[in-house]
Amino acid sequence: MRFAAELCWPYHPREKGAVENLVGWVKGSFFKVRRFANREDLERQLLEWLTETNETRPSRATGVVPMLRLVEERQRLRPLPFKPSEYALRFPAFVGPTGFVEHHGYRYQMPSEAIGLAGTIHLYLDRVRIVAGRHVAEHPHIPAIGTVSYTEKDRAKALATVSGDRARRYTQRQQLLELGAGAEAYLTEIVHRHPRTWRGDVEALHALLVSAGGVRLLAAIGQASSKKLFGAQDVTTVLKETA
Repeated sequence: MRFAAELCWPYHPREKGAVENLVGWVKGSFFKVRRFANREDLERQLLEWLTETNETRPSRATGVVPMLRLVEERQRLRPLPFKPSEYALRFPAFVGPTGFVEHHGYRYQMPSEAIGLAGTIHLYLDRVRIVAGRHVAEHPHIPAIGTVSYTEKDRAKALATVSGDRARRYTQRQQLLELGAGAEAYLTEIVHRHPRTWRGDVEALHALLVSAGGVRLLAAIGQASSKKLFGAQDVTTVLKETA
């Protein structure tokens, strides 16, 4: 990273006090000593205050106007060896028995061949890259829907590894439920309205999930639900109309 640390003397708050107590300093120097008529007035006064503290008034910690100090320090600063968007935090990971890696409340799917392997999570600002052995998967940092992120090519592949009709239906239904409250309410209506045929609806809806993706399917479910149409065929019709 090519960072160099500058040491401060112990118990000398003037050397680093403004950094350690930045929030308290902003509260005490700006918010607690002013009154604001509305948000626009606050933003106007804040801009004036920032201009004064950064470009006019010497810092109590250094005795130098911050803008002038920045000009001096920039002579010693060097650019980072990579862009901020390319920097990743790294965390140990383990691919669980269902083929998912869990991190901070989110679940990310890995190829079924990676089940049981240890790996590493590379956490970027907008995405996640997970490496376990020779298997690699990339996901958005925050899933587009709910708290579970699938790679569409591995969603169907994971289903193929499930043995037994009952386990297969459970997996299909679980993947649909993970789309969120809208999908859960829709499936509940289907089960109550079609107690003898709902299994076929679940299988058909899951096929639409694989082919159309979660975002499009959830939008189509919302439109069908608003029209009081509860069935996989109704969702298929909506998807065709909005294609």
